[in-house]
Amino acid sequence: MTTSPTSPTSPTPSARACGCPDYDEARTAMSRRALLGGTLLAGGAVALGPGLSGAGPRAYAVTHRPASRLANPYGSVLVLLSLRGAADGLSLVVPHADPTYYAARPRIGVPHTSLLVPDAMFGLHPALAPLVPMWNAGTLAAVHATGMATPNRSHFAAMEAIEDAAPGSTERNGWLNRLLGQLPGASPLQGTAMGNQVPTSLFGTEPAFVVGKVDSAKVAGTDEDGRRLAALKHAWKGSGPMNRAVRDAISGAETFGAARDTAAGAPATPYPGTTLGKALSDVSRIVRSGVGAEVITVDQGDWDMHTDLGTLDWGDMKRNAGDLAGSIAAFFADLGPAADRVTLVTLSEFGRRVKENDNYGTDHGFGNVMFVAGAGVRGGKYYGSWPGLQNTLDGDLLVTTDYRSVLTEVVTKRFGVSVAQVFPGFAPQSVGVMA
Repeated sequence: MTTSPTSPTSPTPSARACGCPDYDEARTAMSRRALLGGTLLAGGAVALGPGLSGAGPRAYAVTHRPASRLANPYGSVLVLLSLRGAADGLSLVVPHADPTYYAARPRIGVPHTSLLVPDAMFGLHPALAPLVPMWNAGTLAAVHATGMATPNRSHFAAMEAIEDAAPGSTERNGWLNRLLGQLPGASPLQGTAMGNQVPTSLFGTEPAFVVGKVDSAKVAGTDEDGRRLAALKHAWKGSGPMNRAVRDAISGAETFGAARDTAAGAPATPYPGTTLGKALSDVSRIVRSGVGAEVITVDQGDWDMHTDLGTLDWGDMKRNAGDLAGSIAAFFADLGPAADRVTLVTLSEFGRRVKENDNYGTDHGFGNVMFVAGAGVRGGKYYGSWPGLQNTLDGDLLVTTDYRSVLTEVVTKRFGVSVAQVFPGFAPQSVGVMA
């Protein structure tokens, strides 16, 4: 369907049809990893650990952490916000000084006069206005022309590859799971995913906890006096790996009580009433509660805008970008003093083509933009080496900064971990986005 700017019919997020069979397949495959939620934990909460069959990790329950790994609820926190569906970085951070941009996007290009915080080359989409105070305060930055070393335009394959972040490895162990393996701490909530599925980045041998909503994350079917819960613990008191896993899953749900008891914030800039806004509100409660979460993942969907990406005045880009900006701004305001230890990074599986298509949208591309916000960020600046668009009118934005170089700076500066352990075999380039 072709939509004109005078009669937009942009679908709602829940009704969006991306037109990409492998994107739907990817979402389905990810949701299949949530195996325990309906039987043990209420509120869509599950956990994962290494599989019992020896064939690799499976989502079933939290595994045991050695008691020697002491909890550190006041250390750094990394929030990975995945923009599912391949966000159009050329609309989010517009290369206004590259004339090919406007030649390739005569209808959907964002006018230079409308851009926020422009420099000689780039400017932010107007819908990102809620983030301008963070930009001006030096706590938000953008890194352009980022991505994987080689193009991969399959949603399913690209999501797996970018979150595994270990090309050539046969191990099913995501980069965030490897990061958890380098961190001290005994909390079963140290690695937490918001939603109802296990992202590839957290999949692996280290424990992680998955929760749909903070208020409903508890052991299902238990009574107020605790007798049923005690009986459940007794039933799984054995020494086998599954017994330990179930006990630790119960422990995780019990530990989550502190997050449930932490009141939802009321930041000066309120959260959007969206899935992302509600998720980041819950993340704020988790962080402020001090339950020991240090790595937290959140998803925002509907970025696969083959149609109805729109113009400055209407379309899915305006809606999604506004949701993204409003949710992030409210999140950091809501954190209060805890914002000093939280760093948020956005990541999408790939970017979009330079040239607009006939349906006011863009098709699968290569290079993209990453946002880095919060603690330790050298903000108020656009980073990366711009490759130019002059030879890619019908092609892609080339990648000049491997996305792992950005992530490397975040994890080494904020957690002091070994690059070799988190990104095996990778030699990062200097980006300069983190202090």
